[in-house]
Amino acid sequence: MSLTLRTISREQHLAYIQSLPSASHMQVPAWADVKAEWRSESLGWFDDRTGELVGAGLVLYRQLPKIKRYLAYLPEGPVINWFAPNLQEWIEPMLAHLKQQGAFSVKMGPPVIIRRWEAATIKKGIQDQDVKRLRDLEADFIEPRAFEVADKLRRMGWQQGEDGGAGFGDVQPRYVYQVPLANRALEDVHKNFNQLWRRNIKKAEKAGVEVVQGGYDDLPEWQRLYEITAVRDHFRPRPLSYFQRMWSALNTEDPNRMRLYFARHNGVNLSAATMLIVGGHVWYSYGASDNIGREVRPSNAMQWRMLRDAYALGATVYDLRGISDSLDETDHLFGLIQFKVGTGGQAAEYLGEWDFPLNKLLHKALDIYMSRR
Repeated sequence: MSLTLRTISREQHLAYIQSLPSASHMQVPAWADVKAEWRSESLGWFDDRTGELVGAGLVLYRQLPKIKRYLAYLPEGPVINWFAPNLQEWIEPMLAHLKQQGAFSVKMGPPVIIRRWEAATIKKGIQDQDVKRLRDLEADFIEPRAFEVADKLRRMGWQQGEDGGAGFGDVQPRYVYQVPLANRALEDVHKNFNQLWRRNIKKAEKAGVEVVQGGYDDLPEWQRLYEITAVRDHFRPRPLSYFQRMWSALNTEDPNRMRLYFARHNGVNLSAATMLIVGGHVWYSYGASDNIGREVRPSNAMQWRMLRDAYALGATVYDLRGISDSLDETDHLFGLIQFKVGTGGQAAEYLGEWDFPLNKLLHKALDIYMSRR
């Protein structure tokens, strides 16, 4: 297949995404409006024989301080046929185009899964003193074609840092936790939860925890819980304006792109979460909870409701997003994987993010700038 790459309209881009079973929420055109501090462009790959649009990518451009050159970033993209034998013919025109646009470096995250581990395998690994990381465990599923993609990218000159690439802006998680829903009964999904999860869901029900959906006007209440979480977990919270912009941008593009959930007890909101939907892929994207009311298990109740709603939407996967690959109980991030493993499901490893320095000197300068931030 011979291909032509050119800038496309947002309408063309959205129509292409809607024609697919799913794509990352960071590759929908409206994500450009969420990332307002970046300049953006929609790219399209066309099949020369038919003139048909066969791939798309959302590019975000971030200007380097003091110079008119950009980092070009395709988060969890582009959305192309990654397993095409002629991968070079997809990637090289993109690099040439981005260079023309003033990019000195390109970062992308191929949406390609390389390995999966079932919950039972991970639990065994946690109990084994010699196992410290997911990588130490034999995967239940390996995608051989993913290794070929990595090999091709390396041969083309793409680079990857030790941690999957240190980055400018939002580096996406390499390891995620997913609950597959395709061709499964909801009872089967519930049965696959561990005992603690099932007990906690029951406990929340008994205590009268109710889970409700919120709207744009409830975002300040979301922010209140999110800021309590930020203090407790020592991270810098995003401002309320970010979530307001996210809600407006994503739900203007598709009225069912973003949802907000609250778990409440006796009229008091104890936990909250945002949910994103693109085709058959549903993500639990941000979570927050108060320091009070934990004994009634609001977070378990909320996840179960969100999972049921995802199932009712016909989702093929409920994605709990990032985890660390550490299985060491003394690691401060261990709690995250422990909580998510309770849902049954699988840990998945993506190919990670890759960099292409179009200008080696500026790319090096960016690395130095980032390491000092």
